[in-house]
Amino acid sequence: MSRLRVALLFGGKSGEHEVSIASALSIYSALDKSKYEVTLIGIDKSGQWLLPDQTKILAQAKNPAAVNLNDHHQQLVTLIPYPHEENLLLLDSSAASAGARAGAGAGAGASESASASGGAAGGAEAAGAAAKPSDARKFDVFLPILHGPYGEDGTIQGLLDLAQVPYVGSGVLGSAVGMDKQMAKKIMQAEGIPVVPFLTVRRHEFTKNPEQFLEEAEKRFGLPYFVKPANMGSSVGVNKVKTRAEARAKFEDAFLHDTKVLVEKFIKARELEVAILGNHLPEASIIGEIVPHHEFYSYEAKYIDENGAELLIPAPNLSDARMSEIKQLAIKAFQALECSGMARVDFFYDEAAGKVYINEINTIPGFTKISMYPKLWAATGLPYPKLLDKLIDLALE
Repeated sequence: MSRLRVALLFGGKSGEHEVSIASALSIYSALDKSKYEVTLIGIDKSGQWLLPDQTKILAQAKNPAAVNLNDHHQQLVTLIPYPHEENLLLLDSSAASAGARAGAGAGAGASESASASGGAAGGAEAAGAAAKPSDARKFDVFLPILHGPYGEDGTIQGLLDLAQVPYVGSGVLGSAVGMDKQMAKKIMQAEGIPVVPFLTVRRHEFTKNPEQFLEEAEKRFGLPYFVKPANMGSSVGVNKVKTRAEARAKFEDAFLHDTKVLVEKFIKARELEVAILGNHLPEASIIGEIVPHHEFYSYEAKYIDENGAELLIPAPNLSDARMSEIKQLAIKAFQALECSGMARVDFFYDEAAGKVYINEINTIPGFTKISMYPKLWAATGLPYPKLLDKLIDLALE
């Protein structure tokens, strides 16, 4: 029986580029090579698509932070953004210096234009003029492990939809609203799902009168409170504001990553996580708990400091009723946001008040060696390789 041809997309233009590399290398090692012919397709920080030297990339699997895609690429590529016998066009070196870079960049960065399909198609046509007809490949399914903007936000999903190729995870709508914390919270509120009290500010509004807004945030939520970019994950740009004196700098840091920032009330609570798997009939894993050893579960605590947090699976001291409530809320949020395939839903549990809040949903959760999503499913009885089998099956439904 022939193996399924899997295109593993990773890297990307966002601030979570390195996390994506770590996730992709972890997935590559876990995929059953007797079932799948796996091709790594990297997207560098400029948005250029390329086929890396897999041998060199995999040799750095233990230190993914050191991987520089531009040091290891062998071939520039671009997705053919319309139904075609093949779906990935390989570009020769002459094409790279003539329009092919634009084509590859357009494929990865289609979100930068409202007419994403036109930009990607134009790039493919320019590249096609320089590439040989035989320089193309066909994949049966795409597995995008792109965290953050230009990958987890519906942009890549839209491009793959144009090409009419199956892919793992949520579609354009679920990805877009799941990425945007403000829109996700508004939808969940409308569905009666409890979320942490928040307000939103855009950069141009904040710049006009920062002191007035800082006063409003403090008046509404008191101190401390959190500020975070609306469209970013892995706690990139998230800051805890403890004093008025430091507030403006914390906001400005968040605005480095997005033009829209959320302000959230600080709640002293346990941090719980649930993994969701499925399409029309999603299932919830057992519940895990994050116990940060830093002030909060920051990027450093997640990925840099090996002792930054403790992962407890299953989460201790939860009643059956509370566990049932959390799982039901996770599935309800998954469905309300039109997600499919997979997601990780993060909760705050205020034990003193007896209240549960959804913090956020991650439609492409981390798959690194320390990530909760595969660990939760493994503890539920679905080992990592079988989890990947299931995700690919769901993409092909």
